[in-house]
Amino acid sequence: MNISVFGGSQPKEGSPAYQEAYELGKLLAEAGHTILTGGYIGTMEAVSRGASEAGGHVIGVTCDEIERWRPVKANGWVKEEWRRETLMERLQALVEACDAAIALPGGPGTLTEIALTWNLMIVHSIPAKPLILVGEGWKAVFNQFFDSFYIYMPINQRVLLRFAQDIQTAITLIPTKND
Repeated sequence: MNISVFGGSQPKEGSPAYQEAYELGKLLAEAGHTILTGGYIGTMEAVSRGASEAGGHVIGVTCDEIERWRPVKANGWVKEEWRRETLMERLQALVEACDAAIALPGGPGTLTEIALTWNLMIVHSIPAKPLILVGEGWKAVFNQFFDSFYIYMPINQRVLLRFAQDIQTAITLIPTKND
């Protein structure tokens, strides 16, 4: 399966967040999945590195807009680069090309990726697919969101989000070919 991994650009090598992302990439590759990331630094680099070092195929979806904003190129563990002009085109590729998505902790970009994937599933623009949010932070954010705005989100929309305490649990929420 193609698995998109969303997460922040801030984690540095040696940090717990970087190590967690590295381990996730490794586990996904060992399970035979192709990994898609935003292709740059932080979580994207760590997931790409873990997957690549485990023999997996890594697709990095990069874009000109980000590289004009921050001078960075695709990380060294990306085996296949999909170049896009705009951030919107990059997001579209990451969301539409995956069979499942996993969101690690992150900032506004990660929240955007979650919200876009979720909303496109709600309105049936893309088929429903596992959208797995890792960590207590996402669970707390969305519980507050659900509690505060419950009348805007019926249960059939809420159940499209799956929560995992850690990466090991997240892996178990990805269906196998037989599912």
